[in-house]
Amino acid sequence: MIRNTDIGQVFTRMNRTINIIKDALLGKEVDLTSVSIKKAIILLAIPMVLEMIMESLFAVVDVYFVSQVSTEAIATVGLTESVLTLLYACAMGLSMAATAMISRRVGEKNIAEAGNAGAQAILLGLVLSVVVGLVGIFYAGDILRLMGGNSSLIESGQGYTRILLGTNIVVILLFLLNGIFRGAGNAALAMQSLWLANGINIVLDPLLIFGWGPIPAMGIEGAALATVIGRSTGVLFQLYLLFKGRGLIQIKLSSFGLRPEIIKRLLRVAATGAGQFLISSASWVFLMRIIAELGSDSVAGYTVAIRLLIFTILPAWGLSNAAATLVGQNLGAGQPDRAEKSAWKAAKYNMIFLGLVSIVYLLAARPIIELFTTTPAVVESAVITLRILSSGYILFAYAMVITQAFNGAGDTRTPTLINLFCFWVLEIPLGYLMAITFDLGLPGVCWAIVISESMMAFIAVLLFRKGKWKGVQI
Repeated sequence: MIRNTDIGQVFTRMNRTINIIKDALLGKEVDLTSVSIKKAIILLAIPMVLEMIMESLFAVVDVYFVSQVSTEAIATVGLTESVLTLLYACAMGLSMAATAMISRRVGEKNIAEAGNAGAQAILLGLVLSVVVGLVGIFYAGDILRLMGGNSSLIESGQGYTRILLGTNIVVILLFLLNGIFRGAGNAALAMQSLWLANGINIVLDPLLIFGWGPIPAMGIEGAALATVIGRSTGVLFQLYLLFKGRGLIQIKLSSFGLRPEIIKRLLRVAATGAGQFLISSASWVFLMRIIAELGSDSVAGYTVAIRLLIFTILPAWGLSNAAATLVGQNLGAGQPDRAEKSAWKAAKYNMIFLGLVSIVYLLAARPIIELFTTTPAVVESAVITLRILSSGYILFAYAMVITQAFNGAGDTRTPTLINLFCFWVLEIPLGYLMAITFDLGLPGVCWAIVISESMMAFIAVLLFRKGKWKGVQI
């Protein structure tokens, strides 16, 4: 028999949960070092996951519209994004350094110094964007040629590559400014800016690619312009929030005066952080180069599958980013044991989520892929990629969270060394050996990825348990 007291307790828990979710979405400021770990994870993870869901939704929508143009258009996106991952690595390194330093200062309750760190990180991002932009504007065709694109692909796709690389400043700032918000625990503001940016992307994509009324059809270049316009709007919104002080941190113009000591500390963390992502991103470039040897159908199928995998991996990164913020803030507050418990709990939640996703992909890969392309050879390549890569999701879930926990502590060196071994010593040689030498083709590359990322999970967990990251100073 159900008692009234039992029903009352259920409704009380439901109301409590609803209130926490509401606080997370509205960005209510809470001391994340004093509330329960579960509540802290929910407050950070919900907006971070929603932020990443929008990013992944755009990735899927974008490839859907681009796939209506041509197989070469899809391949152009794949080759360009393989190069862009190198830029993303630098942006993520800076973002990671900003998150680690700001979360530590927030944990110490030193808000003014957190704002100064954010401003210095922005200055570094501006310098990087100018260098990359010049290379992209003048050498777009050469970049596609270097990646293995044929003359027809280069002719039709270099405009897309030139636009995205030439306007890279919006990508760098979008990553970096959201890293500042996350470090401060203002995950809802990061979510709002990315939803705005990618919402505009999604609306503009079909309009600019296919044309409408007075708007001419611009093909794949329209996809690039939609991305630039959407992300530029998101960056302007981020800057408004930071300068108006809508969150915990307010950046003032006086904060942009050069502060060599802060820049030095940021560079120390960002260098290994960027190196960490450069190592992993460059490995994807080399893998794409191997796949390019297998033909445009393999490249296109792999690109479609990767976009779908991103759709689920990015929300999982939301949980990983939550772990990074909690580790940094709790270390700043002098609570290393709580920092460790936060990481393990986030890893458990991530494993459950990606485990469920892997079941869906393993059972329904073909009908999902056929929503985006019906070219038989492309479908086969995409289905193979999706099934093989999703089979390693459970272990990858732990690798994601634990490496981000290291980063949140400011220990970017350890994950960098892990990536160096797993991607360059293991994944790339194994991918070439299995795909080309043993003639396994695309499945060989995919299994090499699963094996290397599973190894990464085992090594990361082993080193995290040793606890040396708790003593890192930033």
